Amino acid sequence: MITFVIAVILLLLGYFVYSRLVERVLGVDGSRTTPAVAHPDGVDYVPMKPWRIFLIQFLNIAGVGPICGAIMGAQFGTASFLWIVFGCIFAGAVHDFISGFISIRQDGASLPEIHGTYLGNGMKQFMRGFTVLLMILVGAVFVNTPAVLLNQNFTPDWNIFIWVGIIFAYYLIATMLPIDKLIGRIYPVFGLLLLGMAVAIVVAFIVYRPELPEVWSDLSNQLNARGDGALFPLMQTRTHAPHTPLFPMMFISIACGAISGFHATQSPLMARCMVNEKQARPIFYGAMITEGVVALIWAAAATVFYHDPVLAAKTMTVNASGETVLLGGNAMVGVIASTWFPRVIAVICILGVISAAVTSGDTALRSARLIVADFMHVDQKPVGKRFLVALPVFVISAALLVFSLANPVGFDYIWRYFSWANQVLAMVTLWAITVFLVQHKPRSAWYLLTLLPALFMSMVTISFIFVAQKEGLGSFIPATYGYIIAGGITVFLWGLFVRWKAGYRKNTSLNNK
Repeated sequence: MITFVIAVILLLLGYFVYSRLVERVLGVDGSRTTPAVAHPDGVDYVPMKPWRIFLIQFLNIAGVGPICGAIMGAQFGTASFLWIVFGCIFAGAVHDFISGFISIRQDGASLPEIHGTYLGNGMKQFMRGFTVLLMILVGAVFVNTPAVLLNQNFTPDWNIFIWVGIIFAYYLIATMLPIDKLIGRIYPVFGLLLLGMAVAIVVAFIVYRPELPEVWSDLSNQLNARGDGALFPLMQTRTHAPHTPLFPMMFISIACGAISGFHATQSPLMARCMVNEKQARPIFYGAMITEGVVALIWAAAATVFYHDPVLAAKTMTVNASGETVLLGGNAMVGVIASTWFPRVIAVICILGVISAAVTSGDTALRSARLIVADFMHVDQKPVGKRFLVALPVFVISAALLVFSLANPVGFDYIWRYFSWANQVLAMVTLWAITVFLVQHKPRSAWYLLTLLPALFMSMVTISFIFVAQKEGLGSFIPATYGYIIAGGITVFLWGLFVRWKAGYRKNTSLNNK
């Protein structure tokens, strides 16, 4: 439990200390006019109160990532705590803060437009399609999760497609309506529900006093289990599948609780509602830290179940092939809630997960509409034009959803590629804001704030391609070679950046003479 308490304290220190450093580097100016004040349109550019924007941002970025992702990451032991804490403070929260700040300064620009400004027009065109595809995947994933949970826990006799239809209808309404009519009114309530669910887990820690392993002893046990002192210890899975490497798989599994490219797609939605630049730090950096705390709580709860010999039996099931496998993140939420709480509180926990999924799904599709509208220059004030832009996005998302529900392994494939694409987007955004920092302060080294996370996430996402057994080339390439190839590509990217930076600073010096 000492590790857990220290981790929470570090996350809070990250907000109160490190975020202020980033704010000073950015030169946040409360006297500047924000997009919401400059040209409110009553649809997307709508001034709102900061506490309301914070809760909406928190719920938008949360989804099921800091719950299910953290639970999946906890299969690697307390190493997940380290990634949640340090990833959140130095990568995820900085990523969210700076991308949101840039959007404010660029008139509420969507994420691909920001990529284009700092990485070139070719990258902008590519990221437009890539980001819309990710938003569609998010929409499909976050219809599947609440539909399955609702059907399993409340209406087992219903056809699941009834819930799918209801959720999709809600998504369409939420996507079409002005942001303050539905999202602005009910999302703060859902945000409080999600926070209350995390508080309930903490109360369970106090009441049951479970034995939570400490990070130093847990990592030592993993290395001893390997017996070879490997740099990247392998998780001893409770399945009959091959062992899963901690790097990069844990960093892909835990996305929203540490760093997530999806977050930067949501930041422009809130950047168009702020009335003061000073709101950026508590809303963008603060919401990410809050999500990190939620992820840490759920990772700790799952770690208790995975390590306790009695509780561990509840984390496993037998699949159609007769193999004993670990339960998925959604199922583990029900196991944890039903084990520790009375039925009423357990239901509230499940509803919290459902609301988190639903509220991220609809804003993802809203973001897709805005991205498409931006690059097609379609005015979004007329409701008919909003519908025409949103319709093809919904059709594609629905097709993916039908595939995921009709195919026994369909959802698993969508989730894996969603997770990887999510981290690729975070990596590209980190490179974009690194270029921004170089241009923002040409003679300083503050670009290191995001260069180091950009290099790390490059290594994570590229390694996944060459190391992952099912999703990548891991079954064809030995892991050692996969890491070497990924490292070489990462170093190449670093070299390109160093070359560009030297040229930029030289040109800047010549222009100033």
